This record gives sequence, C-alpha cells and structure tokens, in this order.
Amino acid sequence: MTVAWVFPGQGSQKIGMAKQIENLPNTKERFSYASEIFERNLFEICELNTEPTNPNIDLNNTRNTQICLFLVESILLDALKENGFKPTYVAGHSLGEITALYCADVFSFEDCVSLIKERSQLMVNAGKGSMAAVIGFDRNQLDLLVQKIDDVVIANDNSSSQVVLSGSSEALDNLSREISCKRFLKLNVSGAFHSPFMNEPSSKFSEYLKKIKFNNPSFPVISNYEPSICSDPSELKIRLEKQMCNGVRWRETMDLMAKDSDLQVVEIGPSNVLSGLVKRHIKNVKISQVSSSDQISY
Repeated sequence: MTVAWVFPGQGSQKIGMAKQIENLPNTKERFSYASEIFERNLFEICELNTEPTNPNIDLNNTRNTQICLFLVESILLDALKENGFKPTYVAGHSLGEITALYCADVFSFEDCVSLIKERSQLMVNAGKGSMAAVIGFDRNQLDLLVQKIDDVVIANDNSSSQVVLSGSSEALDNLSREISCKRFLKLNVSGAFHSPFMNEPSSKFSEYLKKIKFNNPSFPVISNYEPSICSDPSELKIRLEKQMCNGVRWRETMDLMAKDSDLQVVEIGPSNVLSGLVKRHIKNVKISQVSSSDQISY
C-alpha cells in the first residue's frame, strides 16, 4: 500500500488544538522553545476562547497561525514515527509544505521555527491585495476570466470545484460580478498570497533560505510549485523558493496520488480540510485523520 502523509496550511487552525496534544512527548519543550523565539506564549494563543483584541495573541493572525500549525503537526508526526509509522511520501498545502520537509528530515526543528518566523513576517508585511474563495464554478469560465482580468490569479487550485484567488480587491470584485458560482467569499487575510503580489517578499525569503541547510530527504516530497515526487534537496529548495509567489497546485497533487490503486492518505493536523478534498477527488482511497494524542495510529 502507498501511504501519503499530508499536512494542511492556514485555515485549518482550531482553538484548543494544542490542548489535544499536550501529553505527547516534546509538546511542552517545543512550544516553550518556539514561544521564546516568537516572544509570545504560543500554547496559550492556541487555547484562547474569546475574540482577542490584540493581534499579537490572535491565532488567526498569520504571525501566529503558521508557527502554531507547524508545532502541532510536527509533534503529531514525530509521535507517529516513534510508534513505528512512516509514509511512502509526504505533501503539504502551503505552510504544510514546510512541515512535509521537516517530516522528510530535510530541515531540523530549529531551522523550521526560524524559517517560519521569517516567512510569516514577510507575508504579513507585504500587505498588498486580497484573496477570495470560489466554490461551485465552471472551470473553463474561471480560466477565461483569470486570463481576461488583470491582477488576479489562481492562488490555491484545491479541486475541480474549489479554488482560492489572489489579486487586487478591484480585480476580485470585477471577477465576482462576472463568474457564475455557488459561492464567492472574500477572505480575511493580510495579502494576496501565492501570487505575483508576493514577488518582493518571495525574493527576500529566497535570500533567507540560503542560510538554511537542505538535507537529503528520508521520504520523497511533493511540492506545491511542482506537484511531482522529488528526492533532490537542491530541487526541493528551488520549489520552496518559488512557492510564495506561485499557486498551490493541490488538485494536481491529488491527481498524482490517484495513480496509486492501493492508496492511504493520512492527514496530520487539527482539521480534515485536505481529507475532504481527497475523499471527493480520489475513488477508493483510504483516509485517516491524526489530530490528537488519542489518534497516534491509523
């Protein structure tokens, strides 16, 4: 059987997600280490039950979301490994690609923490453009409109019926008036992620990646920029450098997975976002979810 471990990105965070893993090995130490680097109590941020007025303690603030998701996912995957589980290959959605690279031993835990701090800060500081989710649409019409309207691109090609667009607010508004779809929802984000609006922060991120060592992966990795199985650390670096200003090709990632007739997809993280996409896209796939200390098996 082919076993794919997949890791979700922003949008999958949940209040209480750290509490669900607090009794796993390394949870306290890892949250303490990252909290010191980020200069805030990340475990507490994961547990806040009220709408915070201070963005510094808001789980949905990109500066906090990315590192908190990585911490939860990395602790869960290491617990799986310690219990004898391992994947055939790994893949992550946006931020989840960094978790996938950590899972494959391309990065150390410490390098991931510093890398995510840099990545999240650059993305927040970009501050240009917006994003919108589009659900239930005609693919041909969408592709034609994206070609026709300037300053809008497909940021997340999640499935045949769900995409996320990035672009200027004006361009997104123009597209929303022309497209026929079940739902068009502007997202509360700080910028137009995975688009040319991220060219400047992407360039700075590429410079930062020069400081990070890319090790040979223990498992092959499927990247967002180029959805093919890869075990070359230099190629994985190139793909990660291009991720921030290019689209997440998750639909094509699932197409690649679907080529295995005996497939199990294990989503490791606080939600079932990717599991839902896979279930609707791939026939006869076995799906498992690992989101808490009670689920360290599949």
